[in-house]
Amino acid sequence: MICVIGPTGTGKSELSLNLAERLAADGRRAEIVNADAMQLYRGMDIGTAKLAPADRRGIRHHLLDVLDVTTESTVAQYQADARAAVADIAGRGATPILVGGSGLYVASVLYDFQFPASDKTVRARLESELETEGAGALYRRLAALDPAIASRIGSQNTRRLVRALEVAELTGSPVAGMLPDAPVYWRPTRIVGLRAPRDELVARLDERVLGMWRSGLLDEVRELVPLGLERGITASRAIGYAQALQQLAGTATEAEAIEQTQQLTRRYARRQVSWFRRYADIVWLDYDDPHLVDAAEASVIV
Repeated sequence: MICVIGPTGTGKSELSLNLAERLAADGRRAEIVNADAMQLYRGMDIGTAKLAPADRRGIRHHLLDVLDVTTESTVAQYQADARAAVADIAGRGATPILVGGSGLYVASVLYDFQFPASDKTVRARLESELETEGAGALYRRLAALDPAIASRIGSQNTRRLVRALEVAELTGSPVAGMLPDAPVYWRPTRIVGLRAPRDELVARLDERVLGMWRSGLLDEVRELVPLGLERGITASRAIGYAQALQQLAGTATEAEAIEQTQQLTRRYARRQVSWFRRYADIVWLDYDDPHLVDAAEASVIV
């Protein structure tokens, strides 16, 4: 399996297409598996920079447009679906290329890791407590159980706080819901990471957000509202979509929505860089290297 990762705005989709074409030229078919949590959703195209079918160059893509906006996306379900896609691709003699920047989603496929079971009743109670007591109370409860895990999750990541406490209640330890420090690969994998200088990446991301609004993000969100976007636990929180919803509701101006989206996108990119930096055997390449495809091919071809 080949994996193409890195922060948003570095050209992962473009590189994956170029790699697939290069492999095909060498007589090795390749298919692409999406590892961007928000590109799983139908209709969420502009704000996720999802490749349109016409732009996929005839290369088969998996796990794009597979969820309704009202469906909650879980890493455990994604892991099962993505691994099934990878196994199917490899079983047909093609090369799977996993592409995306959602760190935990990528890791769930790369590494030999099984998610503990969940309990809807426990989850619902914890979510109710989150509403009534606030994220701070849940964070303090988790910190009392395991300070290191609480520090890794942080006090603002409410979904992971609830999940960690759910796992702790079901298994006795929140560690069961975390990736191990020294994970083992699920199957042989070569990883390419794209990087960009911080100042260049910030400029690209800010312009990308402006481009989302120019390309009609507000209209896209307006069309998704009748389909239940505001009820979607995962989809409604997506960067850009949450801010567009605020603009449509009149609680934010366009300038405020764009500025907040830019800030959150920059923060998300920083988290991605920190997450992927932990991968010991990743080959980092400059996003604007004129010989990028050659370098990527050389690093992944056995």
